[in-house]
Amino acid sequence: MLQSCVKTDDYEFPETSIKEPQIPSENKTTFKTIKSLYEQAVNGGNSTVVIKSETDLFIEGYVVSSDKSGNFFEELIIQNKTDGSDPDADPRLGFCLLLNKSNLYETFQFGQKVYVKMNGLTVGENSGVLCIGTGDGVRVGQIQASEIPSVISRSPEIAEIQPKLVQLQDLTAKDENTLIQLEHMQLNRFELGASFSSEAYDEFDGFRVLESCDSGVSVMMQTSTYADFKSLIVPQGKGHVSGVYSRDYGDDFNVLAVNSSADVLFDDPERCDPMELNCGLAESYGLGNLLTENFEAQKNNKPIVIDGWTNYMEVGTQAWEGYSSTSSNASLGRSARFQSASSGDTSNIGWLITPPINLDDQDGETLRFKTSNSLADSSFMEVLCSQDWDGTEAGVLQATWAVLSAAYIVKNSDSFVPWFNSGVVDLSCATGMVHIAFKYTGGGQESFDGVYELDDIRIDYVE
Repeated sequence: MLQSCVKTDDYEFPETSIKEPQIPSENKTTFKTIKSLYEQAVNGGNSTVVIKSETDLFIEGYVVSSDKSGNFFEELIIQNKTDGSDPDADPRLGFCLLLNKSNLYETFQFGQKVYVKMNGLTVGENSGVLCIGTGDGVRVGQIQASEIPSVISRSPEIAEIQPKLVQLQDLTAKDENTLIQLEHMQLNRFELGASFSSEAYDEFDGFRVLESCDSGVSVMMQTSTYADFKSLIVPQGKGHVSGVYSRDYGDDFNVLAVNSSADVLFDDPERCDPMELNCGLAESYGLGNLLTENFEAQKNNKPIVIDGWTNYMEVGTQAWEGYSSTSSNASLGRSARFQSASSGDTSNIGWLITPPINLDDQDGETLRFKTSNSLADSSFMEVLCSQDWDGTEAGVLQATWAVLSAAYIVKNSDSFVPWFNSGVVDLSCATGMVHIAFKYTGGGQESFDGVYELDDIRIDYVE
């Protein structure tokens, strides 16, 4: 059959109309069923499942990725809903289709309804997300270009996809391979001026920290170094961003992959950066000492209790606690940690606050500490300073707290094995009586339940 093509602004399609595939309802199954077959196989000790059926078996979904701008490559992301609806009987889910073909946007429009014939295909994890392809029983491979027409059938229906409006802390593994939209977001202030993925340190992909103005929770935006918008500067205001929720190549953390730079609409110039106290880093620290804490006197898995310190649970049922471990992520003897995993809490916010420190009685004050994490999972830790806290739990949220931005705190992308030094944080530009707080923000959800460890806190001065 001969076909001519017409070029539109966005896609290239045959001029002849696409007809709706005639697939009997009894030959259709759900994303939930396919996912359950995979989970059943995993429970049986397998890493993938090959879909077998005596009759033709199809799933139907909608395309939510586009490789036109180069941020997706040889994969098609489909989800089973056109909006954020999530009924129990047929929950909102997505799959990636591994295809040995590029320029897929010329064949599959964003929002296009497609049918995937599952017979003989393999379902399993690829870079941490569920994918469909061919397989050898161990891994999922690509469907070859010549096989695509017999596996994927297009419908003429081009749906308007409404991304799921969601807060970062509410995302779960169910949202992977689906289109989401995050409101009140901005690029982290330490990355202002960065391009999407053309910095000297970007290798294969660029990762930029996007943070919520509502909760402070962050997510990595992942952009391929082959994307045609890689050299554009990430917008520096605040606003909303939409993209496919996924995992990085190494399956270390969740990412947001946008289809194009137009999906990042940060057009409000009023950013939500926190107040900072930044005296910089000192070249050295003095021999005098105002405070030392190594948590050796604390009890394992019990809340930290130290004279003069405040262990405040702002939200949730978890507190900073003592722990010791000799595993690969060993403690430093006994250390402090905050973990929200299995807490059952929607949100956990905990403060560990020092006794008052008088900065007027000596010179050259500095702060040092060490941090580590066990898979931060989008939870985060901050070190803050207040000059007006009244010392009561009721007054914590009424006080003014400034981020000590010169201090290094272990990042989600850092290895979970070593401990990281904060650097010698200069406090000498502050005056009066101050309190230093170590604040954890996380929750019980899988995507937000990281663990942070803290130890060897010292505040020194020059004698």
